[in-house]
Amino acid sequence: MTDFLTIALAQKNPIVGDVKSNLAKMREARSLAAEKGADLVIATELCISGYPPEDLVLKRSFLEVVKDGVEELAKETADGGPGLIVGAPWFNDRGECYNSALVLDQGKILTRRDKYDLPNYGVFDEKRIFNPGLLSGPINYRGVRLGLAVCEDMWNTEVSETLQESGSEILVFINGSPYERDKVDMRLNLAVARVRETGLPLIYVNQVGGQDELVFDGGSFVLNSNQKMLASLPQFIEDVSITKWARDDKSGLWNCLEGSLTKQIEGVERIYQAMVLGLRDYVNKNKFPGVVIGLSGGIDSGITAVVAVDALGAERVHCVMMPSPFTSQDSLEDAEELAKRLGVRLDNINIEPAMQAFDKMLLQGIKEPSSGTTKENIQSRSRGLILMAISNTSGSMLLTTGNKSEMSVGYATIYGDMAGGYSILKDVYKTDVFSLSSWRNEHFPSGVFGPEGQVIPHRMITKPPSAELRPDQKDEDSLPPYDELDKILHALIEEDLGPEDLIHQGFDELVTQRIWRLLEMAEYKRRQAPPGVKLTSRAFGRDRRYPITNAFK
Repeated sequence: MTDFLTIALAQKNPIVGDVKSNLAKMREARSLAAEKGADLVIATELCISGYPPEDLVLKRSFLEVVKDGVEELAKETADGGPGLIVGAPWFNDRGECYNSALVLDQGKILTRRDKYDLPNYGVFDEKRIFNPGLLSGPINYRGVRLGLAVCEDMWNTEVSETLQESGSEILVFINGSPYERDKVDMRLNLAVARVRETGLPLIYVNQVGGQDELVFDGGSFVLNSNQKMLASLPQFIEDVSITKWARDDKSGLWNCLEGSLTKQIEGVERIYQAMVLGLRDYVNKNKFPGVVIGLSGGIDSGITAVVAVDALGAERVHCVMMPSPFTSQDSLEDAEELAKRLGVRLDNINIEPAMQAFDKMLLQGIKEPSSGTTKENIQSRSRGLILMAISNTSGSMLLTTGNKSEMSVGYATIYGDMAGGYSILKDVYKTDVFSLSSWRNEHFPSGVFGPEGQVIPHRMITKPPSAELRPDQKDEDSLPPYDELDKILHALIEEDLGPEDLIHQGFDELVTQRIWRLLEMAEYKRRQAPPGVKLTSRAFGRDRRYPITNAFK
Protein backbone atom coordinates (compact mmCIF):
# COMPACT_ATOMS: atom_id res chain seq x y z
CA MET A 1 0.00 0.00 0.00
CA THR A 2 1.30 3.43 -0.94
CA ASP A 3 1.30 6.01 1.83
CA PHE A 4 2.93 8.97 0.05
CA LEU A 5 2.38 10.44 -3.39
CA THR A 6 3.72 13.48 -5.22
CA ILE A 7 1.28 14.78 -7.83
CA ALA A 8 2.00 17.48 -10.42
CA LEU A 9 -0.82 19.62 -11.79
CA ALA A 10 -0.13 20.64 -15.39
CA GLN A 11 -2.32 23.43 -16.77
CA LYS A 12 -1.06 23.93 -20.31
CA ASN A 13 -2.14 25.92 -23.37
CA PRO A 14 -2.81 23.44 -26.19
CA ILE A 15 -3.48 24.29 -29.83
CA VAL A 16 -6.55 22.63 -31.31
CA GLY A 17 -5.47 20.16 -33.99
CA ASP A 18 -1.73 20.45 -33.33
CA VAL A 19 -1.27 17.02 -31.78
CA LYS A 20 2.53 17.11 -32.16
CA SER A 21 2.83 20.40 -30.29
CA ASN A 22 0.41 19.30 -27.58
CA LEU A 23 2.32 16.07 -27.01
CA ALA A 24 5.51 18.11 -26.69
CA LYS A 25 3.84 20.17 -23.94
CA MET A 26 2.97 16.97 -22.09
CA ARG A 27 6.54 15.71 -22.40
CA GLU A 28 7.86 19.02 -21.15
CA ALA A 29 5.47 18.96 -18.17
CA ARG A 30 6.39 15.38 -17.36
CA SER A 31 10.12 16.11 -17.53
CA LEU A 32 9.77 19.11 -15.22
CA ALA A 33 7.60 17.13 -12.81
CA ALA A 34 10.08 14.24 -12.81
CA GLU A 35 12.87 16.59 -11.75
CA LYS A 36 10.74 17.54 -8.75
CA GLY A 37 10.08 13.93 -7.79
CA ALA A 38 6.52 13.58 -9.05
CA ASP A 39 4.82 10.19 -9.18
CA LEU A 40 1.96 11.40 -11.35
CA VAL A 41 1.25 14.30 -13.71
CA ILE A 42 -2.37 15.33 -14.21
CA ALA A 43 -3.16 17.35 -17.33
CA THR A 44 -6.41 18.77 -18.68
CA GLU A 45 -9.47 17.77 -20.68
CA LEU A 46 -8.68 16.90 -24.33
CA CYS A 47 -5.18 18.34 -23.93
CA ILE A 48 -3.85 16.10 -26.71
CA SER A 49 -6.35 17.25 -29.35
CA GLY A 50 -6.88 20.72 -27.94
CA TYR A 51 -10.22 21.82 -26.54
CA PRO A 52 -12.80 22.20 -27.96
CA PRO A 53 -11.95 20.16 -31.08
CA GLU A 54 -15.51 20.49 -32.42
CA ASP A 55 -16.02 18.60 -35.68
CA LEU A 56 -12.38 17.59 -35.97
CA VAL A 57 -13.38 14.52 -33.97
CA LEU A 58 -15.69 13.48 -36.82
CA LYS A 59 -12.56 12.89 -38.92
CA ARG A 60 -11.30 9.35 -38.43
CA SER A 61 -7.85 10.41 -39.65
CA PHE A 62 -7.60 12.98 -36.88
CA LEU A 63 -8.66 10.49 -34.20
CA GLU A 64 -6.04 8.05 -35.43
CA VAL A 65 -3.30 10.70 -35.17
CA VAL A 66 -4.44 11.38 -31.58
CA LYS A 67 -4.47 7.67 -30.75
CA ASP A 68 -1.02 7.09 -32.20
CA GLY A 69 0.31 10.06 -30.26
CA VAL A 70 -1.14 8.90 -26.95
CA GLU A 71 0.17 5.37 -27.44
CA GLU A 72 3.65 6.73 -28.18
CA LEU A 73 3.48 8.94 -25.10
CA ALA A 74 2.39 5.95 -23.02
CA LYS A 75 5.45 3.95 -24.12
CA GLU A 76 7.68 6.67 -22.72
CA THR A 77 6.35 6.05 -19.21
CA ALA A 78 8.26 2.76 -19.17
CA ASP A 79 11.29 4.78 -18.02
CA GLY A 80 10.18 4.55 -14.39
CA GLY A 81 9.26 8.23 -14.17
CA PRO A 82 5.86 9.69 -13.36
CA GLY A 83 2.72 8.44 -15.00
CA LEU A 84 0.35 10.74 -16.86
CA ILE A 85 -3.35 11.47 -16.88
CA VAL A 86 -4.23 13.16 -20.16
CA GLY A 87 -7.43 14.04 -21.98
CA ALA A 88 -8.09 12.95 -25.55
CA PRO A 89 -10.92 12.01 -27.92
CA TRP A 90 -11.00 8.21 -28.04
CA PHE A 91 -12.86 5.88 -30.36
CA ASN A 92 -13.70 2.20 -30.18
CA ASP A 93 -14.11 -0.55 -32.77
CA ARG A 94 -17.74 0.47 -33.32
CA GLY A 95 -16.67 3.98 -34.30
CA GLU A 96 -18.08 5.55 -31.13
CA CYS A 97 -16.10 8.54 -29.90
CA TYR A 98 -15.66 9.55 -26.26
CA ASN A 99 -14.25 12.50 -24.37
CA SER A 100 -11.79 10.48 -22.31
CA ALA A 101 -9.28 10.73 -19.51
CA LEU A 102 -6.46 8.22 -20.11
CA VAL A 103 -4.03 6.90 -17.52
CA LEU A 104 -0.52 6.26 -18.89
CA ASP A 105 2.04 4.33 -16.84
CA GLN A 106 4.45 1.40 -17.07
CA GLY A 107 4.83 1.93 -20.80
CA LYS A 108 1.15 1.51 -21.68
CA ILE A 109 -2.36 2.91 -21.42
CA LEU A 110 -3.49 1.42 -18.11
CA THR A 111 -7.12 2.44 -18.34
CA ARG A 112 -9.44 5.30 -19.24
CA ARG A 113 -12.55 7.01 -17.99
CA ASP A 114 -15.08 8.56 -20.36
CA LYS A 115 -16.98 11.77 -19.70
CA TYR A 116 -20.39 10.83 -18.35
CA ASP A 117 -22.24 14.16 -18.38
CA LEU A 118 -21.86 15.78 -21.80
CA PRO A 119 -22.77 19.48 -21.66
CA ASN A 120 -25.22 20.73 -24.24
CA TYR A 121 -25.84 24.37 -23.35
CA GLY A 122 -24.26 27.76 -24.00
CA VAL A 123 -21.06 27.26 -25.99
CA PHE A 124 -21.13 23.50 -25.46
CA ASP A 125 -22.67 20.97 -27.83
CA GLU A 126 -20.71 17.84 -26.99
CA LYS A 127 -23.67 15.51 -27.44
CA ARG A 128 -23.46 15.93 -31.21
CA ILE A 129 -19.87 14.70 -31.39
CA PHE A 130 -19.30 12.46 -28.34
CA ASN A 131 -20.95 9.42 -26.83
CA PRO A 132 -21.63 9.56 -23.09
CA GLY A 133 -19.52 7.36 -20.87
CA LEU A 134 -20.73 5.11 -18.07
CA LEU A 135 -20.75 5.82 -14.37
CA SER A 136 -17.52 4.21 -13.22
CA GLY A 137 -15.58 3.47 -10.11
CA PRO A 138 -12.04 4.53 -9.23
CA ILE A 139 -8.80 3.66 -10.98
CA ASN A 140 -5.94 2.08 -9.07
CA TYR A 141 -2.79 4.12 -9.53
CA ARG A 142 0.26 2.82 -7.68
CA GLY A 143 -1.83 1.72 -4.75
CA VAL A 144 -4.12 4.76 -4.59
CA ARG A 145 -7.75 4.69 -5.72
CA LEU A 146 -8.34 7.83 -7.77
CA GLY A 147 -11.89 8.90 -8.61
CA LEU A 148 -11.19 10.19 -12.11
CA ALA A 149 -13.77 12.18 -14.08
CA VAL A 150 -13.97 14.88 -16.74
CA CYS A 151 -15.07 18.52 -16.38
CA GLU A 152 -18.90 18.64 -16.41
CA ASP A 153 -18.89 15.49 -14.27
CA MET A 154 -17.93 17.72 -11.33
CA TRP A 155 -21.23 19.55 -11.84
CA ASN A 156 -23.06 16.22 -11.48
CA THR A 157 -23.55 14.94 -7.92
CA GLU A 158 -24.30 11.43 -9.22
CA VAL A 159 -20.73 11.08 -10.54
CA SER A 160 -19.07 12.08 -7.26
CA GLU A 161 -21.40 9.93 -5.20
CA THR A 162 -20.68 6.90 -7.38
CA LEU A 163 -16.93 7.48 -7.10
CA GLN A 164 -17.14 7.84 -3.33
CA GLU A 165 -19.40 4.83 -2.82
CA SER A 166 -17.15 2.63 -4.97
CA GLY A 167 -14.08 3.34 -2.87
CA SER A 168 -12.33 6.39 -4.31
CA GLU A 169 -9.76 8.03 -2.04
CA ILE A 170 -9.04 11.22 -4.03
CA LEU A 171 -11.38 12.92 -6.52
CA VAL A 172 -9.65 14.06 -9.73
CA PHE A 173 -11.40 16.27 -12.28
CA ILE A 174 -9.64 17.25 -15.51
CA ASN A 175 -11.21 20.31 -17.09
CA GLY A 176 -11.57 22.57 -20.11
CA SER A 177 -13.72 25.20 -18.42
CA PRO A 178 -13.81 28.55 -20.27
CA TYR A 179 -13.76 31.85 -18.47
CA GLU A 180 -16.78 34.00 -17.88
CA ARG A 181 -17.60 36.49 -15.15
CA ASP A 182 -18.28 34.93 -11.74
CA LYS A 183 -17.35 31.45 -13.00
CA VAL A 184 -14.25 31.23 -10.81
CA ASP A 185 -16.39 31.42 -7.70
CA MET A 186 -18.95 29.05 -9.22
CA ARG A 187 -16.31 26.35 -9.84
CA LEU A 188 -14.89 26.68 -6.34
CA ASN A 189 -18.34 26.49 -4.75
CA LEU A 190 -19.14 23.33 -6.74
CA ALA A 191 -15.83 21.74 -5.79
CA VAL A 192 -16.42 22.55 -2.12
CA ALA A 193 -19.88 20.98 -2.38
CA ARG A 194 -18.40 17.76 -3.87
CA VAL A 195 -15.83 17.59 -1.04
CA ARG A 196 -18.46 18.22 1.61
CA GLU A 197 -20.77 15.55 0.15
CA THR A 198 -18.11 12.86 -0.24
CA GLY A 199 -15.63 13.66 2.52
CA LEU A 200 -12.83 13.25 -0.05
CA PRO A 201 -10.06 15.63 -1.15
CA LEU A 202 -10.36 16.99 -4.67
CA ILE A 203 -7.94 17.89 -7.46
CA TYR A 204 -9.20 20.32 -10.13
CA VAL A 205 -6.95 20.90 -13.18
CA ASN A 206 -8.09 23.42 -15.80
CA GLN A 207 -6.81 24.36 -19.24
CA VAL A 208 -5.36 27.79 -19.97
CA GLY A 209 -5.29 29.75 -23.24
CA GLY A 210 -7.46 31.27 -25.97
CA GLN A 211 -9.35 29.23 -28.55
CA ASP A 212 -11.41 31.29 -31.00
CA GLU A 213 -13.94 33.14 -28.82
CA LEU A 214 -13.22 31.09 -25.69
CA VAL A 215 -10.57 31.88 -23.11
CA PHE A 216 -9.52 29.26 -20.56
CA ASP A 217 -8.29 30.81 -17.35
CA GLY A 218 -6.47 27.95 -15.60
CA GLY A 219 -6.67 28.56 -11.87
CA SER A 220 -6.29 24.86 -11.00
CA PHE A 221 -6.54 23.99 -7.31
CA VAL A 222 -6.54 21.31 -4.61
CA LEU A 223 -9.04 21.04 -1.75
CA ASN A 224 -8.48 18.83 1.25
CA SER A 225 -11.22 16.77 2.82
CA ASN A 226 -11.78 19.61 5.34
CA GLN A 227 -12.54 21.90 2.31
CA LYS A 228 -9.34 23.91 2.88
CA MET A 229 -7.43 24.94 -0.23
CA LEU A 230 -3.88 23.58 -0.18
CA ALA A 231 -2.75 24.54 -3.69
CA SER A 232 -3.78 26.99 -6.38
CA LEU A 233 -2.22 27.72 -9.75
CA PRO A 234 -2.14 31.13 -11.45
CA GLN A 235 -4.83 32.32 -13.84
CA PHE A 236 -4.28 32.88 -17.56
CA ILE A 237 -0.73 31.47 -17.69
CA GLU A 238 0.73 27.98 -18.08
CA ASP A 239 2.10 26.29 -14.97
CA VAL A 240 3.21 22.96 -13.57
CA SER A 241 2.85 22.78 -9.81
CA ILE A 242 3.86 20.07 -7.34
CA THR A 243 1.62 18.82 -4.53
CA LYS A 244 2.62 16.30 -1.86
CA TRP A 245 0.11 13.82 -0.47
CA ALA A 246 0.03 11.35 2.41
CA ARG A 247 -2.31 8.76 3.85
CA ASP A 248 -3.23 9.39 7.51
CA ASP A 249 -2.00 6.59 9.76
CA LYS A 250 -5.14 6.54 11.90
CA SER A 251 -8.01 7.34 9.53
CA GLY A 252 -6.47 5.97 6.36
CA LEU A 253 -7.68 9.10 4.55
CA TRP A 254 -5.58 10.90 1.97
CA ASN A 255 -4.87 14.61 2.19
CA CYS A 256 -2.58 17.12 0.56
CA LEU A 257 0.23 18.14 2.88
CA GLU A 258 2.02 20.67 0.71
CA GLY A 259 1.35 22.84 -2.33
CA SER A 260 1.88 26.36 -3.64
CA LEU A 261 -0.88 28.93 -3.22
CA THR A 262 -1.03 31.63 -5.88
CA LYS A 263 -2.93 34.82 -5.16
CA GLN A 264 -5.88 34.94 -7.56
CA ILE A 265 -6.70 38.06 -9.52
CA GLU A 266 -10.19 39.49 -9.22
CA GLY A 267 -12.76 41.82 -10.72
CA VAL A 268 -11.82 44.03 -13.65
CA GLU A 269 -8.31 42.55 -13.87
CA ARG A 270 -9.74 39.11 -14.66
CA ILE A 271 -11.76 40.59 -17.51
CA TYR A 272 -8.78 42.50 -18.82
CA GLN A 273 -6.44 39.52 -18.69
CA ALA A 274 -9.04 37.39 -20.50
CA MET A 275 -9.17 39.99 -23.28
CA VAL A 276 -5.37 40.12 -23.56
CA LEU A 277 -4.95 36.34 -23.63
CA GLY A 278 -7.87 35.83 -26.02
CA LEU A 279 -6.41 38.26 -28.54
CA ARG A 280 -2.80 37.09 -28.11
CA ASP A 281 -3.63 33.44 -28.72
CA TYR A 282 -6.01 34.14 -31.60
CA VAL A 283 -3.35 36.15 -33.42
CA ASN A 284 -0.41 33.90 -32.58
CA LYS A 285 -2.08 30.52 -33.02
CA ASN A 286 -3.42 31.62 -36.40
CA LYS A 287 0.05 32.97 -37.30
CA PHE A 288 -0.87 36.58 -38.08
CA PRO A 289 2.17 38.89 -38.02
CA GLY A 290 0.19 41.58 -36.22
CA VAL A 291 -3.03 43.60 -36.18
CA VAL A 292 -4.48 46.68 -37.85
CA ILE A 293 -6.82 49.04 -35.97
CA GLY A 294 -8.89 51.97 -37.19
CA LEU A 295 -8.16 54.58 -34.52
CA SER A 296 -10.97 57.12 -34.30
CA GLY A 297 -10.02 59.11 -31.23
CA GLY A 298 -12.91 57.46 -29.36
CA ILE A 299 -12.71 55.19 -26.34
CA ASP A 300 -13.65 51.92 -28.09
CA SER A 301 -10.80 52.01 -30.60
CA GLY A 302 -8.59 53.43 -27.85
CA ILE A 303 -8.99 50.52 -25.44
CA THR A 304 -8.76 48.09 -28.37
CA ALA A 305 -5.35 49.54 -29.25
CA VAL A 306 -4.19 49.33 -25.64
CA VAL A 307 -5.21 45.69 -25.29
CA ALA A 308 -3.55 44.90 -28.63
CA VAL A 309 -0.26 46.43 -27.50
CA ASP A 310 -0.50 44.67 -24.14
CA ALA A 311 -1.12 41.37 -25.93
CA LEU A 312 1.31 41.63 -28.84
CA GLY A 313 3.72 44.51 -28.35
CA ALA A 314 3.72 47.92 -30.05
CA GLU A 315 5.75 46.75 -33.05
CA ARG A 316 2.89 44.40 -34.10
CA VAL A 317 0.13 47.01 -33.91
CA HIS A 318 -0.59 49.33 -36.85
CA CYS A 319 -3.13 52.11 -36.22
CA VAL A 320 -4.81 54.19 -38.91
CA MET A 321 -6.66 57.48 -38.40
CA MET A 322 -9.17 58.14 -41.19
CA PRO A 323 -10.73 61.58 -40.70
CA SER A 324 -13.76 62.85 -42.58
CA PRO A 325 -15.11 66.42 -42.70
CA PHE A 326 -17.00 65.57 -39.49
CA THR A 327 -14.00 64.41 -37.46
CA SER A 328 -13.31 66.77 -34.57
CA GLN A 329 -9.92 68.26 -33.75
CA ASP A 330 -10.22 66.64 -30.31
CA SER A 331 -10.42 63.20 -31.91
CA LEU A 332 -7.38 63.87 -34.10
CA GLU A 333 -5.36 65.03 -31.11
CA ASP A 334 -6.52 62.17 -28.87
CA ALA A 335 -5.68 59.52 -31.46
CA GLU A 336 -2.23 61.01 -31.99
CA GLU A 337 -1.58 61.23 -28.26
CA LEU A 338 -2.69 57.63 -27.65
CA ALA A 339 -0.45 56.34 -30.43
CA LYS A 340 2.48 58.30 -29.00
CA ARG A 341 1.96 56.89 -25.51
CA LEU A 342 1.67 53.33 -26.84
CA GLY A 343 4.57 53.68 -29.26
CA VAL A 344 2.58 52.36 -32.23
CA ARG A 345 2.67 53.33 -35.87
CA LEU A 346 -0.13 55.77 -36.76
CA ASP A 347 -1.02 56.64 -40.35
CA ASN A 348 -3.47 59.37 -41.32
CA ILE A 349 -5.62 58.76 -44.42
CA ASN A 350 -8.33 61.32 -45.21
CA ILE A 351 -11.50 59.65 -46.51
CA GLU A 352 -13.14 62.77 -47.97
CA PRO A 353 -11.92 61.97 -51.53
CA ALA A 354 -13.49 58.50 -51.21
CA MET A 355 -16.77 60.01 -50.01
CA GLN A 356 -16.84 62.33 -53.02
CA ALA A 357 -15.97 59.51 -55.42
CA PHE A 358 -18.74 57.30 -54.06
CA ASP A 359 -21.24 60.15 -54.37
CA LYS A 360 -20.35 60.56 -58.04
CA MET A 361 -20.65 56.84 -58.70
CA LEU A 362 -23.94 56.53 -56.84
CA LEU A 363 -25.51 59.31 -58.86
CA GLN A 364 -25.43 56.88 -61.77
CA GLY A 365 -27.62 54.48 -59.79
CA ILE A 366 -29.78 56.25 -57.24
CA LYS A 367 -29.87 59.60 -59.17
CA GLU A 368 -29.52 61.75 -56.02
CA PRO A 369 -26.72 62.69 -53.64
CA SER A 370 -26.23 60.45 -50.63
CA SER A 371 -27.71 61.70 -47.39
CA GLY A 372 -28.74 60.53 -43.94
CA THR A 373 -27.84 56.96 -43.03
CA THR A 374 -26.58 56.27 -46.55
CA LYS A 375 -24.01 59.07 -46.28
CA GLU A 376 -22.98 57.93 -42.81
CA ASN A 377 -22.55 54.33 -43.93
CA ILE A 378 -20.47 55.35 -46.94
CA GLN A 379 -17.98 56.88 -44.50
CA SER A 380 -17.85 53.75 -42.40
CA ARG A 381 -17.52 51.48 -45.43
CA SER A 382 -14.81 53.69 -46.91
CA ARG A 383 -12.83 53.18 -43.73
CA GLY A 384 -13.49 49.45 -43.80
CA LEU A 385 -12.23 49.29 -47.40
CA ILE A 386 -9.00 51.09 -46.51
CA LEU A 387 -8.36 48.99 -43.43
CA MET A 388 -8.99 45.73 -45.27
CA ALA A 389 -6.64 46.85 -48.05
CA ILE A 390 -3.92 47.44 -45.47
CA SER A 391 -4.71 44.07 -43.87
CA ASN A 392 -4.52 42.31 -47.25
CA THR A 393 -1.21 43.98 -48.07
CA SER A 394 0.52 43.38 -44.74
CA GLY A 395 -1.07 40.08 -43.74
CA SER A 396 -2.00 41.59 -40.40
CA MET A 397 -5.49 40.95 -39.07
CA LEU A 398 -7.99 43.78 -38.81
CA LEU A 399 -9.55 44.22 -35.38
CA THR A 400 -13.09 45.54 -35.13
CA THR A 401 -13.75 48.00 -32.34
CA GLY A 402 -17.52 47.83 -31.73
CA ASN A 403 -18.79 47.03 -28.24
CA LYS A 404 -21.66 44.82 -27.06
CA SER A 405 -24.03 47.74 -26.48
CA GLU A 406 -23.66 48.85 -30.11
CA MET A 407 -23.88 45.34 -31.53
CA SER A 408 -26.98 44.65 -29.45
CA VAL A 409 -28.99 47.44 -31.05
CA GLY A 410 -27.41 47.40 -34.49
CA TYR A 411 -25.52 50.66 -33.98
CA ALA A 412 -22.82 49.46 -36.35
CA THR A 413 -22.32 49.40 -40.10
CA ILE A 414 -22.23 46.03 -41.75
CA TYR A 415 -19.24 45.85 -44.14
CA GLY A 416 -18.01 49.06 -42.52
CA ASP A 417 -16.89 49.27 -38.89
CA MET A 418 -17.96 45.61 -38.57
CA ALA A 419 -15.29 44.57 -41.07
CA GLY A 420 -12.46 42.61 -39.50
CA GLY A 421 -11.27 39.28 -38.17
CA TYR A 422 -11.64 39.56 -34.40
CA SER A 423 -13.28 41.73 -31.76
CA ILE A 424 -12.07 42.07 -28.19
CA LEU A 425 -15.08 44.21 -27.24
CA LYS A 426 -17.75 41.93 -28.67
CA ASP A 427 -18.90 40.90 -25.18
CA VAL A 428 -18.12 44.20 -23.41
CA TYR A 429 -20.88 46.72 -22.73
CA LYS A 430 -20.09 50.41 -23.20
CA THR A 431 -20.18 51.13 -19.47
CA ASP A 432 -17.62 48.37 -18.99
CA VAL A 433 -15.44 49.91 -21.72
CA PHE A 434 -15.18 53.02 -19.54
CA SER A 435 -14.42 50.92 -16.42
CA LEU A 436 -11.73 48.91 -18.20
CA SER A 437 -10.12 52.05 -19.60
CA SER A 438 -10.00 53.78 -16.23
CA TRP A 439 -8.67 50.61 -14.60
CA ARG A 440 -5.88 50.21 -17.15
CA ASN A 441 -4.81 53.83 -16.60
CA GLU A 442 -4.47 53.12 -12.88
CA HIS A 443 -2.94 49.62 -13.01
CA PHE A 444 -0.17 47.78 -14.81
CA PRO A 445 -1.24 44.17 -15.42
CA SER A 446 1.29 41.37 -15.16
CA GLY A 447 2.57 39.71 -18.32
CA VAL A 448 1.73 42.53 -20.75
CA PHE A 449 3.95 44.21 -23.37
CA GLY A 450 2.47 47.70 -23.10
CA PRO A 451 3.74 50.68 -21.11
CA GLU A 452 2.95 51.60 -17.53
CA GLY A 453 1.06 54.70 -16.50
CA GLN A 454 -1.89 56.59 -17.96
CA VAL A 455 -1.89 55.15 -21.45
CA ILE A 456 -5.33 56.46 -22.48
CA PRO A 457 -5.76 60.25 -22.70
CA HIS A 458 -8.23 61.38 -20.06
CA ARG A 459 -10.39 63.20 -22.60
CA MET A 460 -10.99 59.95 -24.53
CA ILE A 461 -12.75 58.58 -21.44
CA THR A 462 -14.71 61.68 -20.44
CA LYS A 463 -15.93 63.17 -23.74
CA PRO A 464 -19.45 62.23 -24.97
CA PRO A 465 -19.27 59.17 -27.27
CA SER A 466 -19.82 59.96 -30.95
CA ALA A 467 -19.53 58.15 -34.27
CA GLU A 468 -18.73 61.55 -35.88
CA LEU A 469 -20.55 60.72 -39.09
CA ARG A 470 -22.48 64.01 -39.21
CA PRO A 471 -22.08 67.47 -37.65
CA ASP A 472 -22.16 67.54 -33.82
CA GLN A 473 -23.33 63.91 -33.67
CA LYS A 474 -23.59 62.19 -30.27
CA ASP A 475 -24.47 58.54 -29.55
CA GLU A 476 -27.25 59.73 -27.25
CA ASP A 477 -28.95 61.35 -30.25
CA SER A 478 -29.88 57.83 -31.34
CA LEU A 479 -29.67 55.81 -28.13
CA PRO A 480 -30.60 56.19 -24.46
CA PRO A 481 -27.72 57.08 -22.10
CA TYR A 482 -25.41 54.08 -21.86
CA ASP A 483 -26.04 53.62 -18.14
CA GLU A 484 -29.72 53.10 -18.89
CA LEU A 485 -29.20 51.22 -22.15
CA ASP A 486 -26.79 48.68 -20.66
CA LYS A 487 -29.12 47.89 -17.76
CA ILE A 488 -31.93 47.15 -20.22
CA LEU A 489 -29.67 45.11 -22.49
CA HIS A 490 -28.24 43.08 -19.61
CA ALA A 491 -31.75 42.17 -18.50
CA LEU A 492 -32.85 41.24 -22.03
CA ILE A 493 -29.70 39.26 -22.90
CA GLU A 494 -28.01 37.82 -19.81
CA GLU A 495 -31.21 37.41 -17.82
CA ASP A 496 -33.37 36.54 -20.85
CA LEU A 497 -36.23 38.74 -19.66
CA GLY A 498 -38.88 40.14 -21.95
CA PRO A 499 -39.79 43.83 -22.30
CA GLU A 500 -42.91 43.35 -20.18
CA ASP A 501 -40.71 42.13 -17.31
CA LEU A 502 -38.58 45.26 -17.46
CA ILE A 503 -41.61 47.55 -17.71
CA HIS A 504 -42.99 45.86 -14.60
CA GLN A 505 -39.66 46.61 -12.87
CA GLY A 506 -40.08 50.31 -13.61
CA PHE A 507 -38.21 50.83 -16.88
CA ASP A 508 -39.78 53.29 -19.32
CA GLU A 509 -42.20 51.44 -21.63
CA LEU A 510 -41.39 53.28 -24.86
CA VAL A 511 -37.63 53.06 -24.35
CA THR A 512 -37.77 49.38 -23.38
CA GLN A 513 -39.94 48.39 -26.33
CA ARG A 514 -37.69 50.32 -28.71
CA ILE A 515 -34.52 48.65 -27.40
CA TRP A 516 -36.18 45.23 -27.64
CA ARG A 517 -37.11 45.86 -31.30
CA LEU A 518 -33.60 47.05 -32.12
CA LEU A 519 -32.10 44.00 -30.41
CA GLU A 520 -34.24 41.64 -32.45
CA MET A 521 -33.78 43.50 -35.74
CA ALA A 522 -29.98 43.44 -35.46
CA GLU A 523 -29.66 39.65 -35.30
CA TYR A 524 -28.83 39.41 -39.00
CA LYS A 525 -25.93 41.82 -38.48
CA ARG A 526 -24.55 39.90 -35.51
CA ARG A 527 -24.57 36.66 -37.51
CA GLN A 528 -22.05 38.32 -39.82
CA ALA A 529 -19.86 39.79 -37.10
CA PRO A 530 -16.38 38.41 -36.43
CA PRO A 531 -15.68 36.23 -33.39
CA GLY A 532 -14.63 37.88 -30.17
CA VAL A 533 -13.66 37.16 -26.58
CA LYS A 534 -16.45 35.58 -24.53
CA LEU A 535 -16.70 37.26 -21.11
CA THR A 536 -20.32 36.88 -20.00
CA SER A 537 -22.77 34.01 -19.70
CA ARG A 538 -24.59 35.11 -22.88
CA ALA A 539 -22.09 36.24 -25.46
CA PHE A 540 -23.39 36.75 -28.98
CA GLY A 541 -22.64 33.71 -31.13
CA ARG A 542 -22.82 30.20 -29.74
CA ASP A 543 -24.18 31.39 -26.38
CA ARG A 544 -27.22 33.20 -27.79
CA ARG A 545 -28.81 31.83 -30.94
CA TYR A 546 -31.97 33.64 -31.93
CA PRO A 547 -33.65 33.10 -35.30
CA ILE A 548 -33.09 35.94 -37.75
CA THR A 549 -36.60 35.51 -39.11
CA ASN A 550 -38.60 35.81 -35.92
CA ALA A 551 -42.17 37.05 -35.48
CA PHE A 552 -42.33 36.58 -31.70
CA LYS A 553 -42.73 39.91 -29.90
